[in-house]
Amino acid sequence: MLPFTDKELRPIVEDRLEKASVWIKKDGGDVTLIDIVNGTVFVQLQGACVGCGSSGTTIKFGIEKEMKTFIHPEITVMNVPHGWEDKLDQLG
Repeated sequence: MLPFTDKELRPIVEDRLEKASVWIKKDGGDVTLIDIVNGTVFVQLQGACVGCGSSGTTIKFGIEKEMKTFIHPEITVMNVPHGWEDKLDQLG
């Protein structure tokens, strides 16, 4: 259980995503925060990241690893496919 509310997490997560987007943009992509629900961070990859075979690695071993290191080891990051922004409860 994370010791933060989703509202408390938002500015911290936004800061980490801003830092991560620097290296993601170098490859022609980007990342957008969709929402935080019960400590799960829902993001959506943009640009060249959409459909890229390395997108899962970018999420789990890039973004999520950074969040676990700098925010809390139990945080989870999930990619939201385009068109699923209003179906977060169906992901996972």
